[in-house]
Amino acid sequence: MKNILNWLDNNLEEYLCVLLMSVSTIIIFIQVIMRYIFHSSLTWSEEFARYCFIWLIFIANSYACKRRAHIKIEAALKLFPQKVRPYVVIIGELFTIILAVYIFKTGISLVQFQITYNKISPALGVPMWAVYMALVVGFGLMLIREIQTVWLRIRELGKEEE
Repeated sequence: MKNILNWLDNNLEEYLCVLLMSVSTIIIFIQVIMRYIFHSSLTWSEEFARYCFIWLIFIANSYACKRRAHIKIEAALKLFPQKVRPYVVIIGELFTIILAVYIFKTGISLVQFQITYNKISPALGVPMWAVYMALVVGFGLMLIREIQTVWLRIRELGKEEE
């Protein structure tokens, strides 16, 4: 069980991003072939690719948090003294956690709304809650990754002081 959790911690977002990007690319490629070679098109392909892309964006957001690769304003950080900068970065990460919690909770409300009114997508006929669930999953993973990042940054503070 520990090996599975370790593998998920190390690889989950990366594998999901590769899968979603691959599926999206293949579906769009098939649609182009169908349209320009066979003069016929698939009615569902563009919607499916769009939903894959939506999921990809939110999963990739979590992956960027894991890699500590989110855009930061380095010029603003350099306004602070060298000793204070690690603390400023941690404060920024805490604000990101607050944002992730807010969007996670809002995403749950949107999913509940979609379930209540039984909304379905026009071409695929899938329940729209499955699409809106990307917010919940993506920002839930982002929340976990940000907590991990803050924990690691705090541990790094302790090592710098020694």
